[in-house]
Amino acid sequence: MRVAVVGAGAIGAYVGACLHRAGADVSLLARGDNLAALRADGVRVLSPRGDFQATPHATDDPAEIGAVDHVVLGLKAYSYATCGPLVHPLLKEDTTIIAAQNGIPWWYFHGLRGPFEGHRIDTVDPGGAVSRVLPPRRAIGCVVYAATELDAPGVVRHREGTRFSIGEPDGTASGRCREFSDAMIAGGLKCPVEDDIRRDIWIKLMGNVAFNPISALTGATLAGMCRHSGVRALVAAMMRESLEIAAALGCSPDIAIDRRLAGAERTGDHKTSTLQDLERGKPLELEAMLTAVVELADLVGAEAPTLRTVNALGDLLGQRLAPGEPATAGRIPRE
Repeated sequence: MRVAVVGAGAIGAYVGACLHRAGADVSLLARGDNLAALRADGVRVLSPRGDFQATPHATDDPAEIGAVDHVVLGLKAYSYATCGPLVHPLLKEDTTIIAAQNGIPWWYFHGLRGPFEGHRIDTVDPGGAVSRVLPPRRAIGCVVYAATELDAPGVVRHREGTRFSIGEPDGTASGRCREFSDAMIAGGLKCPVEDDIRRDIWIKLMGNVAFNPISALTGATLAGMCRHSGVRALVAAMMRESLEIAAALGCSPDIAIDRRLAGAERTGDHKTSTLQDLERGKPLELEAMLTAVVELADLVGAEAPTLRTVNALGDLLGQRLAPGEPATAGRIPRE
């Protein structure tokens, strides 16, 4: 099995290292100091489950890799529309694309029977730009429950979690999902194939939709937000509104808001990925995690007043930040 990881940041390099450890033919697309470190020493993973090192092929040229069976996207969602030059040389007729992203994916309504089947969410697929680069028929849904950080170029610190839930957008049990799942499991990860991957999307999104924008606006950690009574109530309201939107779309995640809050509080003084991006001067990924949910509220006629308020504040924050560096031909954006 041949796998290319486009964007070998913390999650991408971790997945690539685990798949390489399982015997897959893995190539990592990276650039700069990270690429130099990967070429010299491979991926070094520091984990409470045991440290290990893997030496997959690393390059900044997708043409050097050629066609693969699976492409793992380790990029931020805002880079998808312009990542074609990085992805297209990796594709053959049956190559899958597995995006390790937060929030609502561009393929959300692909294969979903009902009144919204095939509907395009403009926030995450503006004018169909992402679907033209990453055709939904190639997509395998993926929800990441692992926390990783880049300690240094080529050095991944794995903090907790090894679960990468995957599933077909149409809910079928496919051979391509099983092949990827088996390789991930052989590499030491949990990779269940779900018959309703959208349920997992909403369960994780319940946290992302609230904690990520609020952390960027306040600088607070997960525990800090949960321990502040007013913010805890705000988070609960955003979660409740998100579940109402999910239900209107035919998805009912089986998780209580109190349980979701308790789990976040147990994580402790952890900074969300959005707060980390803000502190590092990177673009924020709030479109997929929050703005797309507001667009879905419009679609189903939900009021969602709290989501709309926080989205407006997050949008204003985003406008104040310098524009990010887009992915262009032969360029891999910062992971």
